[in-house]
Amino acid sequence: MGDVLRFVDVDVVRGGTPILDRLSWDVEVGERWVVLGGNGAGKTTLLAIASTLIHPTRGTVEILGERLGRTDVFELRPRIGLASAALAQRIPDDEIVSDVVVTAAYAVTGRWREDYDASDHARAQHLLEQLGVGHLASRRFGTLSEGERKRVQVARALMPDPELLLLDEPAAGLDLGAREDLVRRLGTIASDLAAASTVLVTHHVEEIPVGFTHALLLKRGRAVAAGPLEHVLTGPVLSETFGLPLSVSREGNRWAARAI
Repeated sequence: MGDVLRFVDVDVVRGGTPILDRLSWDVEVGERWVVLGGNGAGKTTLLAIASTLIHPTRGTVEILGERLGRTDVFELRPRIGLASAALAQRIPDDEIVSDVVVTAAYAVTGRWREDYDASDHARAQHLLEQLGVGHLASRRFGTLSEGERKRVQVARALMPDPELLLLDEPAAGLDLGAREDLVRRLGTIASDLAAASTVLVTHHVEEIPVGFTHALLLKRGRAVAAGPLEHVLTGPVLSETFGLPLSVSREGNRWAARAI
């Protein structure tokens, strides 16, 4: 297996403040990673680099075999599926849901003059149905609930059949039912051996879908631990990451954490 994502001694500094601090990390083909950490840990910045939206201040980043800074990111982005709050803000409220998804084939937001064939539209509809929102294809994006928007964003991220799938807090702000429905659907996708290598950012171990294999835990821009879930999702490691004594439990393939 080869690296899908490789960070070597990566720093991101903003206004003299380190956001990521000498971070080294590898994601290999077929792995599904969850990135955990508190507010300000650097999770979203990490994903912004992985999606080619920003460059590190120092260090080396390789994405799908291409060195960031030495490759055309506009050619690289269609190989990456991204769902994030920042991306959602760029989607016009009056955009038809089916167009929100199909435009990901060109890595753009907002339908303009691109040409899409019947197979593109059929794939977009299939993905919407896979995420449980096929009936919303003709609705305007701005009329959807938060849970519906999240699922449309994941469908959009899957549209280009990406080699790398990046999900930034996909369950944030959802009620319990909507969260569990989305986590279940993400678990189904992750459990497909042919699915893209995936990185999912979250604050909560309860939001880790079935089928995820590895975890990276961040604190103030540094890696506390990285490796297979069963090795790093422990009480001591989570306690260090979040600065609070925590216990961790596992029921089947789902995780939970509680303060001691």
